[in-house]
Amino acid sequence: MKPVEHLLKSLFAMASMVEARDPYTGGHLWRVSQYSRLLAEVGGLAPNEVARVALGGFLHDLGKVGVPDAILNKRDKLTDEEYAVIKTHPEVGNRLLSDHPLADLVRSAILSHHEMPDGRGYPNGLSGAAISVDASIVGICDAFDAMTSTRPYRSGMPLEQALKIIEANLDTQFHEVWGRHFIQLGQAGRLDHIVGHSDAGIPVQECPMCGPTIVISRRHLNGDHVYCRSCGAEAKLTRDGKQLSITPT
Repeated sequence: MKPVEHLLKSLFAMASMVEARDPYTGGHLWRVSQYSRLLAEVGGLAPNEVARVALGGFLHDLGKVGVPDAILNKRDKLTDEEYAVIKTHPEVGNRLLSDHPLADLVRSAILSHHEMPDGRGYPNGLSGAAISVDASIVGICDAFDAMTSTRPYRSGMPLEQALKIIEANLDTQFHEVWGRHFIQLGQAGRLDHIVGHSDAGIPVQECPMCGPTIVISRRHLNGDHVYCRSCGAEAKLTRDGKQLSITPT
């Protein structure tokens, strides 16, 4: 394995630890990475910049490894105190990456994806041009996926509604130019193959017993047994052409 490939795999492994702890966010990192790649492309970034942004999209929540399970998996809305703990994850992720050789590629996406143009974001209250392109792109994509995905305390909203919220908050919560590019992608149907999927061509599957996501990837084969990370229920995977379903066993 080439040194760079080994370093990238180590980053992906670190990020995957986050998703493995939260049964409701299966596919979130993949989706944010895919949205970020598309947005960077339509915005005219160079191929190496597109790759960097997509990598930042996959790794943006790395710091959530430092958030207690009781908060990460809470089924009710978070209290102010619990939300304050959640808000530490960008800085935790930045510290985790401090000695990694590829840290500079993704540092701004990890540390600043919750910053806002009007300065109300966190952790550093950056505003306007002080927020990097990578962080602006990943921040939009992360917020969109949060809005359109089911959480323990609410169902995901329709794509159109999420796009309207982004439009209503341009230049305050979201970078105006990148936000408009993203809205155009959504209106053109170019996000449809990502919304509600946990991997390329694989729709999100919900546990038939308790509701959270059962993560299915391209590596899974017809007849494989998969398990809910929340309740431990077992289900059998069935592929019929392009259709995929799970059945309790």
